[in-house]
Amino acid sequence: MTETTKTHVILLACGSFNPITKGHIQMFERARDYLHKTGRFIVIGGIVSPVHDSYGKQGLVSSRHRLIMCQLAVQNSDWIRVDPWECYQDTWQTTCSVLEHHRDLMKRVTGCILSNVNTPSMTPVIGQPQNETSQPIYQNSNVPTKPTADENANLGTVMRYEEIELRILLLCGSDLLESFCIPGLWNEADMEVIVGDFGIVVVPRDAADTDRIMNHSSILRKYKNNIMVVKDDINHPMSVISSTKSRLALQHGDGHVVDYLSQPVIDYILKSQLYINTSG
Repeated sequence: MTETTKTHVILLACGSFNPITKGHIQMFERARDYLHKTGRFIVIGGIVSPVHDSYGKQGLVSSRHRLIMCQLAVQNSDWIRVDPWECYQDTWQTTCSVLEHHRDLMKRVTGCILSNVNTPSMTPVIGQPQNETSQPIYQNSNVPTKPTADENANLGTVMRYEEIELRILLLCGSDLLESFCIPGLWNEADMEVIVGDFGIVVVPRDAADTDRIMNHSSILRKYKNNIMVVKDDINHPMSVISSTKSRLALQHGDGHVVDYLSQPVIDYILKSQLYINTSG
């Protein structure tokens, strides 16, 4: 397949990122590597979308802190960006609404119809820069400020293709996939849109059996061809890292925290005295 006939992908990860770990960043990298190796996809951007403060999870620190930690974690990446849209809404947003927001935003910013079906587009898409100098749509900074609508695009600069297919895919761990099987936890109409209209890229954690998980949900079985499981090293060292383990390591003064979090994130946590005196 030529570069223009491959499906161009934006990976979107939603979550608490409380705090963001090396495992989160490796999830993006592993997903991109896997999709590229299939020969069918080109990943042109990654979005980290921290959840709103009103999500209500115990021990969730302010979105202001979480946004800064996320920005510090991706500051050396040339393709992963942090998007503050969720955090700046009046209340918590569903994963479905976040996906739809970014789909609609890409339409406005690029003029591209993002239907997530195999329909090529003759319009510009978000990607890598052309020869001329362009300014990033959203810049990482130490102190997040409320962005304009176009700044929320958060994926760098604009590139033109003669004919492309562009998809926004939800990136998640197998723990989120497994949550789809919990009765009443997810709105079924939302699940239909997330899995059926958008699609999911799953990076397994703790050697999870993703086939078994998918067999427990009629919706996951129905759209199994829209679920891509990253099949690399099931014992990848990053697959056991979690925010919970990171918080516990911080509370107990465990030196292994350097294996879980990047140094800029650790420095910010210590400076801001986050997680030190909280439970779980």
